[in-house]
Amino acid sequence: MQKQKLTRRSLLQTAALATTAVAMPHVRGAYAAGKISAGFWDHWVPGANDTLTKLCKQWGDQEKVDVSVDYITSQGDKNLLTIAAESQSRSGHDILAFPTWTGPTHAEELEPVDEIVNDLIQKYGKVAGAVEYLGKQKGHWIAVPATVGTQTKPPCARIDLFKQHVGLDLTQMYPAAGEPNKELVDKWTWDFFLQAAEKCAKAGFPFGMPLGQTSDSVDWVGAVFASHGAELIDKDGNISVKSDATKQVLEWFKKLVPNLPPDVFAWDDAGNNKWLVSGKGALVMNPPSAWAVAVRDAPKVGEQLWTFDPPSGPKGRYDPFLPYFWGIWGFSANKPAAKSLLTFLSQGPQVEQLVAASKGYDLPSFAKLHDFKTWADEAPPKGTVFNYPPREGLITSISGAPAPVAIANQVYAQATMTKMIARCTQQGQTVDQAIAWAADELEGFMRG
Repeated sequence: MQKQKLTRRSLLQTAALATTAVAMPHVRGAYAAGKISAGFWDHWVPGANDTLTKLCKQWGDQEKVDVSVDYITSQGDKNLLTIAAESQSRSGHDILAFPTWTGPTHAEELEPVDEIVNDLIQKYGKVAGAVEYLGKQKGHWIAVPATVGTQTKPPCARIDLFKQHVGLDLTQMYPAAGEPNKELVDKWTWDFFLQAAEKCAKAGFPFGMPLGQTSDSVDWVGAVFASHGAELIDKDGNISVKSDATKQVLEWFKKLVPNLPPDVFAWDDAGNNKWLVSGKGALVMNPPSAWAVAVRDAPKVGEQLWTFDPPSGPKGRYDPFLPYFWGIWGFSANKPAAKSLLTFLSQGPQVEQLVAASKGYDLPSFAKLHDFKTWADEAPPKGTVFNYPPREGLITSISGAPAPVAIANQVYAQATMTKMIARCTQQGQTVDQAIAWAADELEGFMRG
């Protein structure tokens, strides 16, 4: 995974100029009076869909193209079912939103979009490493990194509880103005995290860290593994789970688990949100949805929440990252129009509107698009999500990497890492036995 190279604060004064200076390519003659259809993810934030619809209409009016927009919910995996149905029938939308792993799965059926993404990289800087790992297959970009739906999952914690029980002012370590406090940041490691978890648990406010088999569990656990250098399968497809690094990280989890709520192995993706909003928890790792719900349903909790960078491990500071993509089917009848619309939606001014509509939840994948005012202005407390976008020095993490994508997808979907943790913390197995079980599982993935 590649590191982000640009600091957000160094760009804060010039971001507006950088985003407004881009001229839209004008290629109307190729598809005048044509039509296209787009199937986007149905956003959880009220009003976010309206902004995307407005932008599509604006482009359509400008280019004389009839744009039909559908919003497809991820509840009940309806979006995944739609992708599978359209793939099988070779008919449906011209443009479709592809969650994290689905783009590579359908890579052979998608129209390459190298010219779009390479131009965006030239204008807006490098993409997050996790995005390139998934979006670029066999040397070609198979889909455009989408702002809508893309998220990262850094810590979100209670300012008051950390001050009282950990002796750490989160707003000083990662302020909403100026640079992070290097002395405090250097101490913010997974070992310190373990100490903080123990202190908060003793005070009656355990961290809400899910260890089940759903996305929120797999994502943060994958970042801990990666930051310790614990790979289950290496980039060449070799099983590498039997390592000192894997033993080290599992021993760390054996120390952490007794300080978590006892039912975390059964939590779904709503579990950590509910725990934080209940007032019982001092920290979760989640996008700003947990904070937004707290502001709405538990204002006294919401006004004490602060989002900041994940701890570092021996191999670096890894940030759990879940990208969305916008892909164009190879069977699309109007590929030029589809490419033009995605180019338009990916420009800085449009991206800034999408970020604002989602209250900072949606995250651009390009390094120079991380300085929008939304993250600085959202409140309470003001600046609470300022540190949400990845900064310089963070490594974007996708659980299962760096294994070849098809195998990593299996590791992710089967929650192999959290199952290992359960075996050596809940089921009476030793660390070595848990690792041996994982090695057998991985052999099965390789054969499949």
